[in-house]
Amino acid sequence: MGMNVGSGSASGDPEVMVDINTTPLIDVMLVLLIMLIITIPIQTHAVKLNMPVGNPPPPLKPPEVVRIDVDFDGTVIWNGEVVSDKAGLEQRLKELTERPEQPEVHLRPNKLVSYKSVAMVMASAQRLGVTKIGLVGNEQFVQ
Repeated sequence: MGMNVGSGSASGDPEVMVDINTTPLIDVMLVLLIMLIITIPIQTHAVKLNMPVGNPPPPLKPPEVVRIDVDFDGTVIWNGEVVSDKAGLEQRLKELTERPEQPEVHLRPNKLVSYKSVAMVMASAQRLGVTKIGLVGNEQFVQ
């Protein structure tokens, strides 16, 4: 039993190593990776808002409220009165925008009404310049 321990060359000189030493390259790459990770700013997923500071004074009088109901068949009801058509609704909305202080518009759609009828009221209000509008009764749509 024998074992060859030599380099295999006839003269006894060791063979030249032709492989590159990758240890320093790996060290440099790790240092660059760490520097890159440190210098990348931390990304925050926040929306910056300018919020008012302090407590606002209470309003002197409660705001006027206009209630618009949209019934299950698309009928628009303005403060208890049935509005006959789209032109009548737009005329009333235009009168609201001409006031010095716009009243709040509370839109209450029925659960069974089609979206088209509610969107028509909201689009008319937006087009005519109603700025204080809100949907009331959204809890009926939660399943």
